[in-house]
Amino acid sequence: MTIIQRSFKDEKLSGKLYLIPTPIGNMQDMTLRALELLKTVDLIASEDTRNTQKLLNYFEITTPQTSFHEYNSYEKIPKLLTFLASGQSIAQVSDAGMPSISDPGHDLVVEAIKVGIDVVALPGSSAGITALIASGLAPQPHIFYGFLPRKTSEQKQFLNQKRDYPETQIFYESPFRVADTLKNILEIYGNRQIALVRELTKIYEEYRRGSIKEVLDSIKVQAIKGECLIVVSGKSQNDENETIYELTPLDAVKQLIESGLKPNAAIKQIAKERQLSRQTLYAEYHEL
Repeated sequence: MTIIQRSFKDEKLSGKLYLIPTPIGNMQDMTLRALELLKTVDLIASEDTRNTQKLLNYFEITTPQTSFHEYNSYEKIPKLLTFLASGQSIAQVSDAGMPSISDPGHDLVVEAIKVGIDVVALPGSSAGITALIASGLAPQPHIFYGFLPRKTSEQKQFLNQKRDYPETQIFYESPFRVADTLKNILEIYGNRQIALVRELTKIYEEYRRGSIKEVLDSIKVQAIKGECLIVVSGKSQNDENETIYELTPLDAVKQLIESGLKPNAAIKQIAKERQLSRQTLYAEYHEL
């Protein structure tokens, strides 16, 4: 059955659930509508009340908060739904950017829809889209993935599933893992064009645009700090950058070495992935 929500035409006894984006760095990115709603709703459900309180203090907003995060969402959702059903409205916010992206807001949205509560989303800050439109890469079509798996084996498995996608891909990554992640993307995707973006909207905002190898070289000269995004070009039909799995074992070893691995580590990795004799590949590389 189709459920039709007329956000501002139909009057309901229940309150509304507002999804309000917050700044990803610069406080001045708050919209007038978002500020007005934060002042007038009955409750703010915050991913981190301490973090949100800084925002509220900055704009002199006194609306009460309740914590709502991944560790308490199971017990909090029924209470929030009861609050909404009583006719009171809630603004749901994450620490930065759009609610429901990498936080439990989506679960609350689903349950609110089930019981007929209007869910109203406001436009505003989004780190992924902000990075994409200034990356210099094709803005559409694109795919946003959020954080990649942390374990190397799981990350490579994920990337292998996505390497032939033609869409521009957007990932979040920690500055402590970004170099290793770029090496994995280089190994599997080939030397594509990327934009490595950090500290969006803040004083140290930075875009590093170029091939993966070029960006990796820049990291060796000047390390990355702060919150990072990686925007990767999709695979083109005319893409001249062969993926490592389309190379001969010897060429694959050489590409890994160019990306920063030591020869023995590269030989070991390719021999394991291709189920080859490490001694034979070692002899071929060293021309023994």
